[in-house]
Amino acid sequence: MKILVVGDVYGKVGRRTAKSYLPKIVSDAGIDFVIANGENLAGGFGLTRDVVNDLVSCGVDAITTGNHVWDKKEVLEFIGSDERILRPANYPATAPGVGSRIFTAKSGLKVGVINLLGRVFMDAVDCPFQRADEELEKIKGQTGIIIVDMHCEATSEKEAIGLYLDGRVSAVLGTHTHVQTADEKILTRGTAYLTDLGMTGPTHSVIGVRPEIILKRFTQKLPQRFEEATGPGQFCAAIVEVNETTGRASSIERIYISDEE
Repeated sequence: MKILVVGDVYGKVGRRTAKSYLPKIVSDAGIDFVIANGENLAGGFGLTRDVVNDLVSCGVDAITTGNHVWDKKEVLEFIGSDERILRPANYPATAPGVGSRIFTAKSGLKVGVINLLGRVFMDAVDCPFQRADEELEKIKGQTGIIIVDMHCEATSEKEAIGLYLDGRVSAVLGTHTHVQTADEKILTRGTAYLTDLGMTGPTHSVIGVRPEIILKRFTQKLPQRFEEATGPGQFCAAIVEVNETTGRASSIERIYISDEE
């Protein structure tokens, strides 16, 4: 089966760009299941019901998140009941929502999705390695097709979790840095890996934010309120082809499309 995983969808431009490209990719490539990271859906910070529904309307089956998941307080009202959304599994167990879930693809096959949050240069959370083991134990026996979103700052931590889970999951795909890397590969035991999927959002930006705001922060060291950039968009994702019997990946294809191409 083919699974499309979309990099951090950032604000209005990201949602618009996803609507422009995602349905055609799903149709042309014969995609069976779509995952997107949505922690930046609402103006670059968090999620609301409306933006979740907006993203789902263009064909997304599962939404992962990250450290910005709680930025819109409205999310606390629905994340526990909306089965399309995951929050990082290694937040405290008392946090609302869940960090993994079994979804059903269009073909009827079961797909496990696990959402993890890194700890290097990030807020203190539970160990992602230990929590990955615990989430896999829950999924074990239900499906061998498992996709992991590792939302993380440090490349080293992403690579480490990829090797740690190699052969136990179908793919480990990084999010959070909003810059697509070019290191897609199949690890030695059959797990697809990409350090960062990149950002689906405004092309003329600094990781989604208006450039002039970030430049002031760097050049003047003055606090600035972040605002999402406007203009043309880019679509960043990867297609992972998975053996339905073994759950191992047979290929990974990185996707980058720009409105300006």
